[in-house]
Amino acid sequence: PELAACSTLNQAFTVYFEWDRADLTSQASAVIDQAIANIRARNDCAPSSVSVVGHTDTSGAAAYNERLSARRATVVAGALQSRGVAQSIITTEARGEKDLAKPTNDGVREPLNRRSEVTIIVR
Repeated sequence: PELAACSTLNQAFTVYFEWDRADLTSQASAVIDQAIANIRARNDCAPSSVSVVGHTDTSGAAAYNERLSARRATVVAGALQSRGVAQSIITTEARGEKDLAKPTNDGVREPLNRRSEVTIIVR
């Protein structure tokens, strides 16, 4: 039987963070591990591009949140690198409190907004 295209292994997932933190929880690490394991299951496929976009909730100052979202994206990118993904194919972006997953008023601690969204394209 012919193998399915590598693109069927494309991964899109979200890594969540604790309030005002940029370190990975054990659950976040497990999500990243699983995504990489899914790709590694096929020897003929490898990531060709990875996008990591960091986000925050609306608590805290906008400028601070911009920096925090950048740290969150960088931490996830580092975790992917430590699992064998080439740094050269990873792009990171910081969106701070713009682009909320769950719209809230300013100053709201919302767990769904504290995240990094990861997209891995496989070839």
